[in-house]
Amino acid sequence: MATEPFQRARRPEQKEQRREAILAAAAELARRDGVRAVSLSDIARAVGIHKSALLRYFETREQIFLEVTAREWRDWEGEVTAALGEIAPGDAEAVAATLARSFVSRPLLCDLLPHAALNLERHASIDAVRAYKETSIGAVAAVADALADPLPELDDEARREAVSYIALLAGSMYQIATPPEPLARLYEEEPRLGHFLLDLEGRLTRAATVLIAGLREAPA
Repeated sequence: MATEPFQRARRPEQKEQRREAILAAAAELARRDGVRAVSLSDIARAVGIHKSALLRYFETREQIFLEVTAREWRDWEGEVTAALGEIAPGDAEAVAATLARSFVSRPLLCDLLPHAALNLERHASIDAVRAYKETSIGAVAAVADALADPLPELDDEARREAVSYIALLAGSMYQIATPPEPLARLYEEEPRLGHFLLDLEGRLTRAATVLIAGLREAPA
């Protein structure tokens, strides 16, 4: 990973450049090794600075990844709202497939989602959590709004439920579908132990289909 040409960020643009480098390094390491495996020291080393220097920009490792998660939510929102706009009214199967694919195509977001609730939000400042929540809630709301045309029979609350639940399922299913290497070897050697391994996109699409069908039939 490339490091900046300057040793100490002094000007505002250098500080912003370094902050961006930290976030980019964290995201790249997480894609390669998984969020759980990446330490603050790993990120600092990838950027080419000491850990104490990194802490001038972010209070904790968790704050870094919380911001990475927020960026992933924003990127996901833009992609999926555009895709949903191409679906004909009433085509619930296409909606389910599109929502499932939108998460499966973003493995970093899927990996981050369970960590956000279980760990990241609990070890970041209130201001950082507030900013993250505003972003994630806004992304869910925007995608729920985009569902109004393809799923006109669902009200706003039901559409938000659909998006929120599918996101939760994507995060949990991803963890099952992508075991660490030692477990993957174990499941390969003893297939009966790996019965929970799954086709992530297929299972998530099925779950989204069932969820949307249930919401469509639920009493108002």
